[in-house]
Amino acid sequence: MTSRAGAGAGGWRHCRAPRCGRDGGAGRGGAAPAVGAAAGAAARGGGPERRGRRAVLLGVGVLLPQPRLLLRGQPLRVEERAAQGPPRRHQAALHQRPGGVQPVAPVRAALEGAHGHPGTPLLTLMGFRLEGIFPAALLPLLLTMILFLGPLMQLSMDCPCDLADGLKVVLAPRSWARCLSDMRWLRNQVIAPLTEELVFRACMLPMLAPCTGLGPAVFTCPLFFGVAHFHHIFEQLRFRQSSMGSIFLSAAFQFSYTAVFGAYTAFLFIRTGHLIGPVLCHSFCNYMGFPAVCAALEHPQRRPLLAGYALGVGLFLLLLQPLTDPKLYGSLPLCALLEPAGDSAAPLCS
Repeated sequence: MTSRAGAGAGGWRHCRAPRCGRDGGAGRGGAAPAVGAAAGAAARGGGPERRGRRAVLLGVGVLLPQPRLLLRGQPLRVEERAAQGPPRRHQAALHQRPGGVQPVAPVRAALEGAHGHPGTPLLTLMGFRLEGIFPAALLPLLLTMILFLGPLMQLSMDCPCDLADGLKVVLAPRSWARCLSDMRWLRNQVIAPLTEELVFRACMLPMLAPCTGLGPAVFTCPLFFGVAHFHHIFEQLRFRQSSMGSIFLSAAFQFSYTAVFGAYTAFLFIRTGHLIGPVLCHSFCNYMGFPAVCAALEHPQRRPLLAGYALGVGLFLLLLQPLTDPKLYGSLPLCALLEPAGDSAAPLCS
């Protein structure tokens, strides 16, 4: 997740769509396959309840000691970060980060240990399936765009170009080619949404849900997602970008809204049974950034803009349940996984 909270009203650069070179984060690094094999072997031992608890503990235990996977390549200490090499925005570092999608062997092993429903394939449990894929790709993204109605209105008001010119830029192959060659754009719009949703939703939720239930898992999983963004503290401390109090206040704020966003995408993952919806919503939110509410309050067209903010939030709350109705997306793998425990009748499954 990236933030644009400090953007002003005169945002001419926001009209260049698709926007390239936004700041954000993605992961890189590796994990030992032997650790993954040991996690899977240990998680498969014991009864169903004991096996599920072991799988969760092993999965979290494997993820936490590996900052290359969980903390997206950022070490835990400032001196380690200084010895690591170029800054995270350096092109050399950006080219190395796509390797972060590789170290999923321990996660897969722990998932296989927790996987106690023989009728549900592992990839289906992780949200990779074809049933209901088109509504799963379109409806959650539409719901998120409705929530961002106010920021979208603000962006269009501040844009000096008209709708026709904007569509020409969006549809121009040259614009997309320029973005696809920009590693920062690829990191923020493709790599970070895919890898973060894969780890924190597709991998963690199937491990947590059998032990905590679907409801608590929705609010537990985002805590790991929020903590994974703490690496920004060490970068800001290293480069002395602000005062100590400002850095920690910014980190607390970022943890708060990334945790809320993580709960929302976890809700989407469970209700749709697909990974594609959370990934597309994550990419859209990285593109938009955090809503510039302060700029909206000082905007020359403040009243219609604030009305758009309120209307977007109201419509989002009104349409949240109908647009995520599980009947639109077919069977729900996580609910099928919890059938033996009697938790498939939970409100999230209906």
